[in-house]
Amino acid sequence: MDNTKLYYEPPRDSSFNEVRDKAIEIWKTYDDEFGYATKKINGIKDLENTEDNFMYIVSQFDHWNQKKLAFMLSREASNDVSIRKLAGGAAEEYDVFNIWMKK
Repeated sequence: MDNTKLYYEPPRDSSFNEVRDKAIEIWKTYDDEFGYATKKINGIKDLENTEDNFMYIVSQFDHWNQKKLAFMLSREASNDVSIRKLAGGAAEEYDVFNIWMKK
């Protein structure tokens, strides 16, 4: 598989479901007074594992929440995000999902 296209390739279903579920857990911790968290949750809860939906879920978060998400994920799901971020052009030193590989 061409690595430059990997960003847009769906991961295994287990990784997709895990990222979606953990992302929803994070959004549920937000103050929802104005419906911001509800809007984010509704935008991802019914997504299917197609095209770049996996990375769309991740990209909804800022750096700090991506780091929080990374620590909530299994090694497999975290790696699936990491390899796609790198394929999409992210700098390795800013890849918070590569936590399992760092020493």
